[in-house]
Amino acid sequence: MKAIRFYRQGDAYGTFSNFSAHPIHVDGVTWPTTEHYFQAQKFLDPELQAMIRALPTAGDAAKTGRRRDLPLRADWEAVKEDVMRTALHAKFTQHEDARTLLLSTGDASLIEHTRNDTYWADGGDGHGLNRLGLLLMDLRAALRHA
Repeated sequence: MKAIRFYRQGDAYGTFSNFSAHPIHVDGVTWPTTEHYFQAQKFLDPELQAMIRALPTAGDAAKTGRRRDLPLRADWEAVKEDVMRTALHAKFTQHEDARTLLLSTGDASLIEHTRNDTYWADGGDGHGLNRLGLLLMDLRAALRHA
């Protein structure tokens, strides 16, 4: 089976990165990137969420969301995949270019390829869980049948 590896937003499949410049609208709020949305959902404080939404880059949002001096919501581990599903669904249904690219991958395995992450990505050597890639493949299947 063909494998498509992605990570950097400037790459051929960089649209699959949560850092890609695809604003999303969720619950009446516009987020600059799926990364902004995802990181903000780690916190229940609306002011903290708004501060993350206003950050100039997805990298800034990621850095802020990883801070552990901020009050992480108690149920984060239980809800983080649902939050990511919401973000991805918004992105790939609200942006025709993103949807077209995702559907163009056919039945290829989608793999976020970086050693920086063993949960959402492959860990760089395949030992990671690749949850982002798996969620994208689930979404691709759902979009095909929509």
